[in-house]
Amino acid sequence: MTSSFEFPAFPVPRLSDAERDRALTQLREGAALGKLSHDTFLRRMELALVARRSEDLAVLTADLEGRGGEGPWTRRVFAWVGRASAVPAGLRRAWTAERLPKLLLPHPSARALRIGRDPGNGLRLTDETVSRVHAELGMRDGVWVLTDLGSSNGTTVNGRRVTGSVAVRDGDQIGFGRMNFRLSSH
Repeated sequence: MTSSFEFPAFPVPRLSDAERDRALTQLREGAALGKLSHDTFLRRMELALVARRSEDLAVLTADLEGRGGEGPWTRRVFAWVGRASAVPAGLRRAWTAERLPKLLLPHPSARALRIGRDPGNGLRLTDETVSRVHAELGMRDGVWVLTDLGSSNGTTVNGRRVTGSVAVRDGDQIGFGRMNFRLSSH
């Protein structure tokens, strides 16, 4: 009697997550250094994610290892350059944040503050990028909440567009269309 199952003569060692992560990192670095085209990078990433043996991963990264001095020093230099290039953007954000006009948070017991171009709003902004009824700022369950009210040009908190409601706090940068403010409790 024969079985439809075949078992290897000796067990195949299972691929560890660390091995897979190492291969994925090598592929990312290879793509960043221009050694792999975008299509080749994507295909190799797919193969690395379904690989079952260490040998399968070795084939995917063999042409990326050991040539051109991409050792630990090169990786450190690339990491340092990445961190150093983030400094100007951080400085620009910090400089902008300090120059933004303050928007004082209303008293917690007050009604929600309506914001928009309409004269009936609690905070009237006359910029053409602000909708007539743009947003609302109020306290809910002890947390300040900013709600976009279907504005045309959007509401942002710390650079991210708000859809619906989001919790905000003292120091956050908020925007209504092209008008930006820094929330302040005092």
